[in-house]
Amino acid sequence: MAAKRKPNEISLTRIYDAPVKAVWDAYTDPVQAAKWWGPRGFTIKTKSKELKPGGQWIYTMYGPDGVVYPNIATYHEVEKYSKLVYDHGATETTPPLFRVTVTFAEKNGKTTMDMTMSLPTAEAATQTKKFIKQANGNSTWDRLGEYLEKQKNGQEKFFINRVFEAPIDVIFDMWTKPEHVSKWLPPTGMDMKYLRSDIKVGAKSFYSMSGHGMTMFGTSEYVEIERPTKIVFKQQFTDEKENISRHPGAPTWPETLLTKVTLTSESETETRVTIESQVFGEATPAELEAFVKERSGMTQGWTGSFDKLEELLTKL
Repeated sequence: MAAKRKPNEISLTRIYDAPVKAVWDAYTDPVQAAKWWGPRGFTIKTKSKELKPGGQWIYTMYGPDGVVYPNIATYHEVEKYSKLVYDHGATETTPPLFRVTVTFAEKNGKTTMDMTMSLPTAEAATQTKKFIKQANGNSTWDRLGEYLEKQKNGQEKFFINRVFEAPIDVIFDMWTKPEHVSKWLPPTGMDMKYLRSDIKVGAKSFYSMSGHGMTMFGTSEYVEIERPTKIVFKQQFTDEKENISRHPGAPTWPETLLTKVTLTSESETETRVTIESQVFGEATPAELEAFVKERSGMTQGWTGSFDKLEELLTKL
């Protein structure tokens, strides 16, 4: 469990299935950072970088809407493979937005990245947290996870994380009780109905989702369920008779996705949900390409579902 943060701080924890050297290099090498740094849809170009106390990383971020964001990060502490402290968000004419302290620790081949963003006031932290959510800023760290998986295993995966203000057992119930799942899981503007609900290992649920002028059907087959930390299931689009089908708007979408949901207590009242999805079984190059290209859309879809889950939790 993470230490209690101060009112003027924003904290973030990620665990990557990669050794600390790989995570550190991906984070600090501008060539590698260019492949994942920034929210989904953003790209960056580095002008210069000196990774040392007093050194700076000067780069420009380009948004998908064409907006340009100049950035200057100034390093205060650099402990190789262990710790970075730097000011973030300055430009040539404006001061930094906040100070970042990020530590890296390896255990059993996996690396825990703990990050704290310190702002001048609690009010500034609240506003920055809202801005990060609106800009989908935390997808940066999901992209890092995807990059590391590709480097390590050659696999294309999709990651998304969200922290909810609820105990882990409550969040687990939100994922495993059909009467809850159907209220928040469907994409925004769609309704979900279980035609058969059987959320247990070896069983398969069958459901429909209706909205936007169409009705889709699908199944979820449960591979692993460990209360209260893990749910693993295979997903497929089907027709109304449970015959394997494809998304009506994406004929080259892979037949099967394997999705792993990991729940982690960040405190007694906060739970981090990590979604990890990948193509399961044989897939054509076109299907793999469709999966990779749709990661931004998957982020948007899961974000809408998570927003509904967040609202549902306030009513419990």
